[in-house]
Amino acid sequence: MGKKYCLFCDELVPVEAQGDYDRYVGCHCSPEGSYSLLRDSYEPINAFSHGMKHQMFPIISAYIREQTDCDEKVNLSIEDLEPLMNSPKIPVTLEEKGNRFLQYLYRHAENPEKPVVILLTHSYNLTYSPNLQELVFIIDKLKSDMLIIREGMSFKLTEKGWREAAARAGGRKLKPCLVILSDSDIGSKEWTEKVLPKIEQCGYMPRLFNIRDTANPEPYSMEQIAESKLIIADLSGQAPEVYFAAGYALGLNIPVLWTVKNNTDEKLFIPSIDIRPILWDTTEELASLVLQRLIQ
Repeated sequence: MGKKYCLFCDELVPVEAQGDYDRYVGCHCSPEGSYSLLRDSYEPINAFSHGMKHQMFPIISAYIREQTDCDEKVNLSIEDLEPLMNSPKIPVTLEEKGNRFLQYLYRHAENPEKPVVILLTHSYNLTYSPNLQELVFIIDKLKSDMLIIREGMSFKLTEKGWREAAARAGGRKLKPCLVILSDSDIGSKEWTEKVLPKIEQCGYMPRLFNIRDTANPEPYSMEQIAESKLIIADLSGQAPEVYFAAGYALGLNIPVLWTVKNNTDEKLFIPSIDIRPILWDTTEELASLVLQRLIQ
């Protein structure tokens, strides 16, 4: 068994050849386990630009750590990386990242009183964070919310934190969200494939309604609006139903995110100066803009 640098955490570790894959043992990505990388993918991945590595590698490292900590096998190739980066399973908000820290403590503690020792220097991948500073910020937030107790490198879940982690043990508790469109020229399929996964990354369970999609109409109800934690109202097409649904949500103090496709040929009716919709040209651009807005 030789040694090789792990691309994602830059640690020199034992590597075992297994067919076309190399198995990396005990690196920071999987301190108590291992993961496998297709051997022919190593050099192409290593040739990524510095900026791409800086953006991608901490997330891949965090994914490996979380999966192997849950006793899941991880076999990667270069083709897997981009889909992983866009997966709704990857947390992007501080709240969702904090939940991953709670889940880690929950998996490693038999009860709320049992401490879990964590060496923070190489553990910011526990929260999908790009650096140690963000991990420390998340830990301080969890402490102030009375979810964890920290004594040096020893961490314990409080009773409140234990209940929160237990409630999420079977999966994330996603908050209900309605996405309402009003333009039949904008395909629901594009929103489903491009935009909705980004919304889910921020901890929401989006449900899409296209007012003018006669091929697959699905009406929303006032109850669904009232139960939602976020409404995304796209004004492209300017259907009155979208304005009504969003206005009803605002009356219930439910946050509304307004969007509209950039179209200089059509004058947009804005009933209030407080409505400042996100302008977009493509659903790929919109997905990025919505993600930026939700993680602010």
